[in-house]
Amino acid sequence: MLTYKQRFIRFMVENEVLLFGDFTLKSGRKAPYFINAGKYRTGTQIAALGEYYAECFLEHKVDAKTLVGPAYKGIPLAVATAVALAKNHGVDVGFCFDRKEVKDHGEGGMFVGAQLCAGDKVCIIEDVMTSGKALREILPKIRGEADVDVSAMIISVDRQEKGTGEKSAVAEAFDEFGINVYSIVTMEDIIAAIEEGVIAGKEHLSAMKAYREQYGA
Repeated sequence: MLTYKQRFIRFMVENEVLLFGDFTLKSGRKAPYFINAGKYRTGTQIAALGEYYAECFLEHKVDAKTLVGPAYKGIPLAVATAVALAKNHGVDVGFCFDRKEVKDHGEGGMFVGAQLCAGDKVCIIEDVMTSGKALREILPKIRGEADVDVSAMIISVDRQEKGTGEKSAVAEAFDEFGINVYSIVTMEDIIAAIEEGVIAGKEHLSAMKAYREQYGA
């Protein structure tokens, strides 16, 4: 029986989200694999994705009253995770997301959805983390709204790569902000899934391991 992590890796491959080949990342690095979250386009896909995030949330016993989905990619992820937690696990949390510009009419404010209040524990829901740029952009907005406790961040894939220094972006997030970043799967999980036959791709193993050796943290 497959673990939820193995099922998620297979899910990404089946939906052409996890691709193998030769790719140039935004960082300029040449990578043998690529995560294209833009391939999640249907209700069935986003419902399944929300459940994987929910399982990660529960596995790590994340304590949060509200899920924050950074615009724009994080918005459907936070909503889907909140729905999965409520529908499948009986855990009711709020969700909200940031506007790109502060609204000066109606209710106003920087966020849409659940109101952020001082002392609230919140969890950020994002797709992947490479350099930590998205976290550095959303944190000032969240803390500018209210003095909340950002208890965790959940991402789909931890590439386990060096961030701005020698440590991984996930380790840097903890060192710099004190935030635990949990991932549904890691690059090591993907390599193991290939080795164990969960997904095809043994021809890419040497390139994956070489990349891990060069850029891994």
